[in-house]
Amino acid sequence: MIAVQTHDFDVGEQHRLLAEKSENPGAITTFTGLVREFHQSGDKSPVQSLTLEHYPGMTEKALSDIVKQARERWDLQACHIIHRVGDLQAGDQIVFVGVASAHRGDAFAAAEFIMDYLKTRAPFWKKQSTEQGNEWIDSRDSDHEAAARWSRENPE
Repeated sequence: MIAVQTHDFDVGEQHRLLAEKSENPGAITTFTGLVREFHQSGDKSPVQSLTLEHYPGMTEKALSDIVKQARERWDLQACHIIHRVGDLQAGDQIVFVGVASAHRGDAFAAAEFIMDYLKTRAPFWKKQSTEQGNEWIDSRDSDHEAAARWSRENPE
């Protein structure tokens, strides 16, 4: 399941759905990302809001592609990605990644792979608003370094 939506999601419900879609899962790994309270630049300006924009259709296709890649690398029984768009506040849930597998190693690795992709390649544009004004933000170098290891581990 892939969803790009404005409304919030229920982590417990997503976990239940992953378990229902899986046949005798040995592991369900989930990740929930939250909007940070402080501005990414580190100046400790409280975030008033975070606005996420995307291109409908293109975004869902990109997310489907990453799930396909994860399924080719690991033995997955189910995978859910929910990414919110629109105006969000500090502490709001922004992303959910859930993976079910027979084995924990596959579930952990696939969830981390998906998040690294979301942080660096998924077509979302983020604008943080603080008292100092608005700023479009890019992926951090550390996000790109994390994603780069997947191409080293499994060159295509």
